[in-house]
Amino acid sequence: MNQILYIAIVLLAVVATVAVMGYIFYKIVKRYLDNEQKKQILELKLQQQHESLKIVNPIRLQAYERLALFLERISPNSLIIRCYKPGMDIKLLQGVMTKSIRDEWEHNLSQQVYVSSACWNQIREAKDEMVNLINAAAANMPADADPVSLAGNIFESVAKSKVPTDEALEYLKKEIQKNFE
Repeated sequence: MNQILYIAIVLLAVVATVAVMGYIFYKIVKRYLDNEQKKQILELKLQQQHESLKIVNPIRLQAYERLALFLERISPNSLIIRCYKPGMDIKLLQGVMTKSIRDEWEHNLSQQVYVSSACWNQIREAKDEMVNLINAAAANMPADADPVSLAGNIFESVAKSKVPTDEALEYLKKEIQKNFE
């Protein structure tokens, strides 16, 4: 009977050892397979991200280009040259310039999804400051003044401080460099 008990204990010890070793082996293999699966998922995500960037980056760059063009088009030099026509009165020139800014703005509203919020705020502020600058310059002039004097007034105001569009354009350029270097 002792011998049967001894064999049973040895057999039980062997089975317990095999079970523990099997459990440890299972855990090691499971961890390895889980890590391999995570690695494959990560590689797939990186590949998808890379493919996405191939599509999105050109679109984002076009958005930056369009916003740079917007800022150039609403800058005082460009705006006055583009909007002034001989025979205009001061109120008409003021209205045409502010309408031109608003039209350009509406045309480029969708570009905000491709730039940072800070960049978009800079561009919006530049647009608002340009409208305010035009309105303030026109408000200080008599209604029968020559529209060329309005242009002169605008240039005088800009000479005293930085051109709002220049500041926004500098911010835009820095963001482009940061994102595409």
